[in-house]
Amino acid sequence: MRANTGDQLLMHGRTVGQHDRTAEILEVLGTEGEPPYRVRFDDGHEAVVSPGPDSVVQGHREPHGQQR
Repeated sequence: MRANTGDQLLMHGRTVGQHDRTAEILEVLGTEGEPPYRVRFDDGHEAVVSPGPDSVVQGHREPHGQQR
């Protein structure tokens, strides 16, 4: 798994009733984009995570209406 600052991390729920969580990657602490990552979840909580195989990195999303 490789990521860049600003990417979104999607962590799928591991048990029945546990919802998927998304977080913005604030800092890549591993080498060459590898975990661990410092992230901020949608509720504002920050943590250092080493995501497992149930997680997906999604590229940085531009705010709606802005194009490159």
